[in-house]
Amino acid sequence: MRAPSLGTLFLTVFVDLVGFGLVLPLLPNYSRAMGASGLEVGLIMASYSLMQFVFAPAWGALSDRIGRRPVLLASTAVATLSYATFALGSTMTGRAALGVLLASRMVAGMCGANITVAQAYIADITPPEDRSRRMGLIGMAFGLGFIVGPALAVAAQQVATWMAASEGVVAAAPGVLASALCLVNFGAAWARLPESWRPGASPRARRTRGEHLRATLSRPAVAFLILTFFLATFGFTCFESTLGLLIQKNFGLADKAAARTNAVLFCYAGLIGAVVQAGPVGRLLKRLGEAHLVAGSLVVFGLSLLPLPMLRGDGPLSWGVFLQPSGWRWTLLLVVVGGLAVGSGLTRPPLFGLLSRITPADEQGATLGVAQSAGALARVFGPPFAGFLFDRHPAWPYWICGVLAVGTGLVAWNRLIAMARLASTGAEVGRGSEGG
Repeated sequence: MRAPSLGTLFLTVFVDLVGFGLVLPLLPNYSRAMGASGLEVGLIMASYSLMQFVFAPAWGALSDRIGRRPVLLASTAVATLSYATFALGSTMTGRAALGVLLASRMVAGMCGANITVAQAYIADITPPEDRSRRMGLIGMAFGLGFIVGPALAVAAQQVATWMAASEGVVAAAPGVLASALCLVNFGAAWARLPESWRPGASPRARRTRGEHLRATLSRPAVAFLILTFFLATFGFTCFESTLGLLIQKNFGLADKAAARTNAVLFCYAGLIGAVVQAGPVGRLLKRLGEAHLVAGSLVVFGLSLLPLPMLRGDGPLSWGVFLQPSGWRWTLLLVVVGGLAVGSGLTRPPLFGLLSRITPADEQGATLGVAQSAGALARVFGPPFAGFLFDRHPAWPYWICGVLAVGTGLVAWNRLIAMARLASTGAEVGRGSEGG
């Protein structure tokens, strides 16, 4: 069998996330058009993450026992069905349509838990000192998925419109395309993705999920990193679940125009996130270190959230709008969303790099699964929280999450720097003892 390849893994994760990016920006406005309240929109979006929370540790632990490849293949195959179900729900109306969308997101969330396995795959084939940098590949795949996915969603709807298709076909086109891409991805992974982990290479007594959770969280450094990831994800998911609703309200857009504009903004944020993680993150890691970068990125993200609900304008986003006197409002919105993308893009790689470096090799999958599960739990609570508050005042979810992100960054600055200094002192003592 071929040697494990980061390029092949990246392509597999990327195509999977393109499918995710195809439907995610459309979901709030699709659900709203079917009669969902802000809370119901949040619950439908949270269902994906609830299933991630349930399945992420299981996928990670299973991959430790049977290998990474079969788990990645199985989850990719089932994702094909989830997006086909989303396409079906997009053609329906009323409460029944909301039920189908909910079912599609639950199945997609079960499959989306495979990100844990992809992270473990990287840890398998990467030296510890390079893991923070290479974990950025997952973040870059997220960023590129949010570029290509939303762009393809807009393109699929536009092509269906040019073909004079019915409104139902236009609405279903992104889901059909996402399903087709997942099917192609399964075939490519089957042919080209080798195994990276030899089960049983380091035998260890099997633990139940509860036992492993307790063992993982009993290590203070690991527990703090997982809590930081939870809070960072909570803030970002509040933003992504209500952005479409916010621009619909503040810029006076209809449902379809708001969904399309939201997809464009997701594409823009993904582009910035990918650029940041493809280049600057490596240089910043060398200059600032992982601890400073995690803390600073959270502060940037939080400060960018605060002004977002105060930005208002008239009409949909287009190239021509920037030539109008009111075009500065859209320009300012793009600047703020760009700051959000930079802050969120710089958090994940150093955080997971730190986590993987302090985790035993034969527990990478399960421990990263706990962290991914914490992120999924944040995505369970974040969208309903944001949707419920949004219906009461659109600014509340942004202001609360902005303050939370800045506070988390400041605490992380003190805590992670102290951890780094303690680890450095311990290393110096160890070297001195060896020399004596």
